[in-house]
Parts: sequence; structure tokens; C-alpha cells
Amino acid sequence: MKERFVVDTSIIIDGKVPEIIKEEKAEEVIVPHVVLDELQAQASKGREEGFLGLDELKKIRKVCEEQEIKLSFMGERPSIEDIRLARSGRLDALIRDMAREEDAVLVTADYVQALVGEAEGVETKYVPKKAEKKELSFKQFFTEDTMSVHLKHGAPPYAKRGDPGKFSLVRIREKPCTERELKKMVREITDASRTEENAFIEVDEAGAMVIQLGEYRVAVAKPPFSDGLEVTVVRPLVKLRLEDYSLSQKLMHRLRERAEGILIAGPPGSGKTTFASSLADYYSKLGRITKTLESPRDLQVGPEITQYAPLQGSFSKTASILLLVRPDYTVFDEIRESPDFRVFADMRLAGVGMVGVVHSSDAIDAVQRFINRTELGMIPSVIDTIIFIKYGRIEKVYDVSLTVRVPTGMIGEDLARPLVEIRDFETGRLECEIYTFGKENIVVPVKTGKEESPIEKLAVERISQFIRRYDKDAHIQLMGDDRAVVKVHHKVVPRLIGKDGKNISRIEERLDLHIEVEPKR
Repeated sequence: MKERFVVDTSIIIDGKVPEIIKEEKAEEVIVPHVVLDELQAQASKGREEGFLGLDELKKIRKVCEEQEIKLSFMGERPSIEDIRLARSGRLDALIRDMAREEDAVLVTADYVQALVGEAEGVETKYVPKKAEKKELSFKQFFTEDTMSVHLKHGAPPYAKRGDPGKFSLVRIREKPCTERELKKMVREITDASRTEENAFIEVDEAGAMVIQLGEYRVAVAKPPFSDGLEVTVVRPLVKLRLEDYSLSQKLMHRLRERAEGILIAGPPGSGKTTFASSLADYYSKLGRITKTLESPRDLQVGPEITQYAPLQGSFSKTASILLLVRPDYTVFDEIRESPDFRVFADMRLAGVGMVGVVHSSDAIDAVQRFINRTELGMIPSVIDTIIFIKYGRIEKVYDVSLTVRVPTGMIGEDLARPLVEIRDFETGRLECEIYTFGKENIVVPVKTGKEESPIEKLAVERISQFIRRYDKDAHIQLMGDDRAVVKVHHKVVPRLIGKDGKNISRIEERLDLHIEVEPKR
């Protein structure tokens, strides 16, 4: 007996309808207007699923004509209220109602739709998605040393090849990419995203789509968002262990015992994500509960590490769930927007060890991105270690701490204030200070080892003739044309100043210079 079928959106997009109606020898295929309007709306918004569904409808019409099967478009158009409640299942309910009213079989690839249909007594045919492994055509452009492939309609395909941080852009072929070629590639990618277990659609907006396919991150841009169809595919070149970075024992001890607010900084393509993956695996092997926050989820980590995406588009909601999970460490890949910085800070202050990845041209720039988003005094509580990576290697490591003192280059105890010190982790040398000046937070590099001019050398030598009678290891620093700071052993400070300051006043008169005496620390 021939049957009548009502098809929903899921089974049309899945591309199984022509096969089903041939095998089942259908009498009539009914497409609800709700389904047609939904596909049209998706296509109008530039979403790939809408175009796929409309292409499938053309195939269904062709098969119906060949097989002499009746194709009908039936039902009322969805109202504004139906569209508003689409996510709650209103459109699916309208499709089930049509199948019941027409005494037809509901055909769907949506498991929930099938369950509800059976519960309501609607005859339902559930066709699950089959995971068909197909070779993706973009892989032909990848070699062992290829980090990314760049394809655009009307332009030859290019690839970035080389070592981390030292890539060169190589033209793969002279023939430009055609629109048909790229559309076929996008179709393969979207099909794989629905069937493969390790595939996720991270972004699906009008004119833009980001899909994670295993190790490959695919970004698709279409007009009007871009001036032409473009496909960019990126993958990590290497997977390293933390031991492969030849870290010093001092840094390994810091990462193992003390570091809980780690910032991994570096320019794009420098190897930040690879190092973050290594650090996540390292903490997991130490027996620490480790999670990740990512969008897209492209960190290459072990199966024991759960990778979280933004919940309903919000990392803040994801963080609320993570705090209930109680991880020891969380790796936050690609901190970009202000809410991301707030989530990082909130989780760190809640006691979770945090590892953040930030794009920056140098390590200090990474800290500056936190300044306007976090109170100055809280920065050392949020970040205690900065690791700057370039060309796949750790180029610099900084220690971040808070102290109260007079900023370098200023004179007078009344100028003391809280300031953030950024020191070279290995040597302890102070390289940068962050403090409030007026109403602004400023970042001041601390210059060390500055060469003195010949006149300054003569001035220091002249002052030392008087001061080193009291302390031969005195440190003398000129602070201008008429001022100097003299640091001597604390025991000789009273003798150098003299009773009522007479001794130091006499020296000042001889040198025609104001001298401030400080004890050496």
C-alpha cells in the first residue's frame, strides 16, 4: 500500500527524502508551509542549512516528477507568535498536527520530534543521521608543515607553511578557486559537522560560520558579510608536552606549586594555544581537575579534560556551571572581549587556578588589557605569572606582585603609593611599574643599566669624594641638575647627616647641590 508522507525540516536538510520516497513507493509527499518558510528564513539570513534545505526541495520535486509522486505544499503560514516560540517547539508541533490531520506518516531525522510524535499517537518514521566518513576536499591542500589554508572565490589558493612563528605564505596553484568548488567544499563541511562525533558548529550567523572538525577549525565567510565566498581552514602543527619546552627548574617549580593566575601572551600564530594545551595536560597528569573554556574548541587535550563552550552564547553562564564542578585549573583560550576578562578575574578570585591565552605584541601589552577591566590593586591577585611566547618558544617570563613604595624616578616619601611590579622571573630585575598618577593608571617601563653621560660621571665622582668618607660602598644617583639621592649603610646615616643636619648642609654648600640621604636596603 502506498503511503503519504509529511516531511519536516530535519529530514529535508539531511538529504534522505529522495531515497525514502523511492524505497517506500510513496503516493504523496507533503511539505508543510511551516517548513518552507523556515528554510527560506534561514537562507535569507545567510545560514548554510537554509540553502541546503532549498536545494534538497528541488531534488525532491525532480524525483517526484520522475516517479509520478504527488508533491504538495500545505498548511497555514506560521504566525509571529509561532516564530517567536520556534525554539520551544511550536513549529515542530504544527508539523505533527498536519501529519495527524492528513492521516500521513511523519518522517523526521530529529529524535525529539519522533519521540513526541509517537507519544501523541502520530505514525512516525524516524531516520537517524548516519555518520558517513567522507574525505574532505580541503585536506588535499594540507602538507605536514601547513598551518592554514586560505581559499577565496576568484583567487588562487594559498597556504601558510613553515614552523610556528616562522611561516611563509605559499601559492598552492595558479588556477583561481571557483564559486562552485568552494560551495561544494562548504557543503562537505556542513554535512560532516552534523554526522561526525568530534565536530561542532561554533558560530552560525548571517554570512559567517565557524565549525570545529576534529583538529581543523573552519571559518566560512559569505556576502554581504564579506565581498566574496571565502573558506579558511586552520590546524595546530604540533602537539608538545611541557617537558619539550626545556623550562628551567625554577619555572617548573613555579608552575607546579605557586602559579595560579597564568597569562600566556604572544602574537597570532606564535604557539600560545599549543603551550596552553601542554600546560592543561601537565596539570591533569598531576592529578588536578582541569577544564577548558573555548570558542571554538580547538585545544588538543586528553579525553579526561572536558572542553566547555559558551553556554547560550555566554562564558559567564559557563563559569557558573564550572564553579559547581569545582575544577583545580581552567584554561581560558582566546580572552578577547571585556566579559571574557571579567569571567577570568571572577573565577580566579573564587579560588580556581586560571590559565588565560591573550593576543599581544609583548607581555606588558597583555597586562594593559586587564588594567581598564580590573582594579589596579586586584591585578596581582588575578595574574601572578606572565609567559610570553614567540616563534613557538618561551621568550620571557614575568612575575607580577603588589607593593607600596615611591615609584622609580620620584623623590619624597609622601609620593609613596600602591604599585604593581613586573619583574623578570629568572633574574628578579624590575622591568615595569604600574601605578595611579592623577586619576589615570599608567604603565612605566623601568630603565636599568642606563649609560651616564661624561658630565654625570664627573658629578657623581665629585659627590663620591665627600660621601665615601662615611661609606665606601655608597650608591649615588643624580635626579636632575641640582638634586641627588645618596644611599648609605643605615649605621652611618646619623653621622653623615650630623647634629641638626649641619654636616650634610655643609656638603651641600660645597657641592651647590641638594642631597637626600636614604639607608640602603
